[in-house]
Amino acid sequence: MPTPFQLVLGVAVLVGLGVLFVFGRRLARAFLAYRGTRVVVCPENREMVAVEVDARHAALSASQGRPDLRLEACTRWPEKAGCGQECLGQIESAPEACLLRNILGDWYQGKSCAFCARPFHAIHWHDHKPGLVGPDGTIMPWDRFRAEQVVEVLASHRPVCWDCRVAETFRREHPELVTERPQRLGPPPSMA
Repeated sequence: MPTPFQLVLGVAVLVGLGVLFVFGRRLARAFLAYRGTRVVVCPENREMVAVEVDARHAALSASQGRPDLRLEACTRWPEKAGCGQECLGQIESAPEACLLRNILGDWYQGKSCAFCARPFHAIHWHDHKPGLVGPDGTIMPWDRFRAEQVVEVLASHRPVCWDCRVAETFRREHPELVTERPQRLGPPPSMA
């Protein structure tokens, strides 16, 4: 039979685990919500800038209620590092809308690859990232652009799926290794 001390200790441990679970979920949710590059309009010069929120600070402050947001990085820094960070209001009002990967994912959604015409669905940014083809026909991955250029790039480029980006890049860089075959018309020959 457990002693009264053991019962109290057991209840205290269960309550502590419950509090830790709730606290941990809130912390993790805030960290995930505020990590990643965001594109906002700088209130000072009205130009697009890329910013990073201090997600760790946001998560820790969320444990006391509402997250306290502050910037960790901005494309206008270090020159403007002492700014008032008024752009945080854009992030607070629409944290998902200004997230770069969401802007790109929304742009690809419903479009088709410029080469194979396959439609885009959900983008998996950790592997098989799609690319772009520029007005001059140059195929590029996303890391060739600065995040704050996203609006200009999306206006002038067309989407390319990962398969075509890899294949067409190889074809252009190593034409001596590529054998072009004429496209067959009609059904494939039967194996009789």
